[in-house]
Amino acid sequence: MTTSWESLSYVHGTGTTALLGDTIGSSLDRAIAAFPAREALVDVASGRRWTYARFGTAVDELARGFSGIGVRKGDRVGIWAVNCPEWVLVQYATARLGAIMVNINPAYRAHEVEFVLKQAGIAVLIASTEHKGSDYRALVEEVRGDCPALRAVHYIGDPSWDALLAAAGPESLDTALSCDDPINIQYTSGTTGFPKGATLSHHNILNNGYFVGELVGYSEQDRICLPVPFYHCFGMVMGNLAATSHGACIVIPAPSFDPAATLRAVEQERCTSLYGVPTMFIAELNLPGFADYDLSSLRTGIMAGSSCPAEVMKRVVAEMHMAEVSICYGMTETSPVSTQTRRDDDLERRTGTVGRALPHIEVKVVDPATGVTVPRGEAGELCTRGYSVMLGYWEEPQQTAGVIDAGRWMHTGDLAVLREDGYVQIVGRIKDVIIRGGENVYPREIEEFLYGHPKILDVQVVGVPDERYGEEILACVIPRDQADPPTLEEIAAYCRGQLAHYKIPRALQLLEDFPMTVSGKVRKVELRERFGHH
Repeated sequence: MTTSWESLSYVHGTGTTALLGDTIGSSLDRAIAAFPAREALVDVASGRRWTYARFGTAVDELARGFSGIGVRKGDRVGIWAVNCPEWVLVQYATARLGAIMVNINPAYRAHEVEFVLKQAGIAVLIASTEHKGSDYRALVEEVRGDCPALRAVHYIGDPSWDALLAAAGPESLDTALSCDDPINIQYTSGTTGFPKGATLSHHNILNNGYFVGELVGYSEQDRICLPVPFYHCFGMVMGNLAATSHGACIVIPAPSFDPAATLRAVEQERCTSLYGVPTMFIAELNLPGFADYDLSSLRTGIMAGSSCPAEVMKRVVAEMHMAEVSICYGMTETSPVSTQTRRDDDLERRTGTVGRALPHIEVKVVDPATGVTVPRGEAGELCTRGYSVMLGYWEEPQQTAGVIDAGRWMHTGDLAVLREDGYVQIVGRIKDVIIRGGENVYPREIEEFLYGHPKILDVQVVGVPDERYGEEILACVIPRDQADPPTLEEIAAYCRGQLAHYKIPRALQLLEDFPMTVSGKVRKVELRERFGHH
């Protein structure tokens, strides 16, 4: 029996706009030439502002400084810092030189920093001096002796930063660069083992930022508030590169996420776009005095990291004026976005799906066991192919071969359904599926349902070992009111008749917050480990 390809879970995101074939530096030059007097970057905390012309000058000065201390094309430059203007300058200055910027999570401790410094062979490190009680200087000194490649460390806001700028020679920066050169390494922890360095090119991330921006309709009129971290693709690609490829303005509300500072920045800077993971939007909406902020300048924004509960989406659209808010789905290894909702999508598509394929991206859903494409409407592993797939994991060819197959498809590890309308639903991680008494249970379905319970603010569902059924269903709940939490019986009663009996949680754990990964995803593996011995 043959099935026509239209009935298979394969889709190619066609586009009328061509891919950009140039480097990040030349893309920035275009914006500077077109919009020299428009603002490129605003740091609300320090009050500093850069027009595109001034930003270009600052990027070139820093690039010449790097060149003056011996940084060459292909050298790795680490950035270990919170959100600040210098982070953005380093991003564009390294791209100008063809040096490879290595993002280091500000929350990393000494042993994690040491691993990244060594694995990437970082030659120069740019770091904050401290963050949330971490003394970065002390941490660097602790590991420096074990990192033979590391020859210089410069601290932001410190005489060593001024010395880096002072090292700038008069020479021009006409290094011959290809858009396929590696430009960025981002470590993705996944949830197991040592982090792997996803290696991304100009072509990967410039185009991804550009098309994400195209789909939310960016122009030089837009001002994008970015409370999401720069060290992750959400900030530096979907934020910074989407902005500069359209002549828009990057607004930094605070060094790290602060809901009040975020709303204040939107109001003061008249931002038109706001980014966040759902938990950030929940924190903003639940802020005392939320209604006092003037957010009427907002038009759009991006929500990513995990699925958005319908109730939260309704409030974001109605109370934050973000009628054109977009949902994005992806992973660091794909630069990051593969699917995105469109500006005019209805509530069901914005909350029930993660959108459809971006222009120039292919998506398919396969049987994880056989690799064969499944019919539309059936769950399987989501795979994606196109300009956005990383060059590979830095110096880890076997790890790379484990996720990118011979056809250059990236295997995401996510379980998804491709609907008849071409929209993608993520039903969970392959490794999060709960197998209870032989039945496959997808935690996301139960979570989505429980979000509607009046006593539940947030919920995560995990499988925990059970002698009788193999696995049992545990609901980890953050109550709306810690003084009046839901009981297991109330939750079970709420589910009865609405969910199949085998999907009803059999255990309840009340929490004040969830353990999170750096990118704003809940660490389910930690919840399983912590509460798996009931």
